[in-house]
Amino acid sequence: MFGRSLRVRPGAPSMGTTKAIEPGLRVYAIGDIHGRLDLLLRLETLIAEDLATSEPQSSLLVFLGDYVDRGPESRGVIEYLSNEIRIGDVQVFLRGNHEEVLLAFLSDASVLAEWSQFGGLETLYSYGVRPRLPLRPSDFGEFQERLNNALPVAHRNFLQNTRYSFDMNTHYFVHAGVRPGIRLANQKPEDLLWIRDDFLNSSRPANRVIVHGHTPVVSAELLPHRINVDTGAYLSGRLTCVVLEGSTRRIISS
Repeated sequence: MFGRSLRVRPGAPSMGTTKAIEPGLRVYAIGDIHGRLDLLLRLETLIAEDLATSEPQSSLLVFLGDYVDRGPESRGVIEYLSNEIRIGDVQVFLRGNHEEVLLAFLSDASVLAEWSQFGGLETLYSYGVRPRLPLRPSDFGEFQERLNNALPVAHRNFLQNTRYSFDMNTHYFVHAGVRPGIRLANQKPEDLLWIRDDFLNSSRPANRVIVHGHTPVVSAELLPHRINVDTGAYLSGRLTCVVLEGSTRRIISS
């Protein structure tokens, strides 16, 4: 289930929203970071400037998952998010499929066979674990033990405490998407973390606006029924967030 291919979609035309965030609240929903601490710090500065320009009554930051893998500084991203993020009145950290696989590897060394195909080695390197190449299954247990020893308690707690979803009644925040036709309360974690085509091809997957990442697009998709802010930061050099306030939507990119 882990080794799913990466595809970059061209993006869809921007369109207006039919649902409004509660008055006085501004929400920043941040897409897939994938080890790009440099872009996260840059985006934080832009968000802080945005807040200072016109301060709302309250502000919420929602991180949509995939903090690790592919980019060079997975450890740095987790360190920053678990200890140092200071902007916004409240922060919500969702789990991405890459965090799910990292956590699985901590207890099942065989996961490395697939994890190494989509960014796991970069995460190991960032924690000072440098596997011998080519990878041999007989060495997986050693690399698992070394990562378990290198992973700070605060990082482990952060990863384990990430959420599969966050519901605001008008907007539903999730890493990958939802299974159309299934009530939000009955969604399976696997779909919330991994789903693509069945969700992306649906014109009405839920009675909320679904805000998600997971599938990289050239530019953010702002559709009536869903918003995708994964702009492939680790390759494109652009980390994107959508700003939701009242019935307006706007984009900030690092």
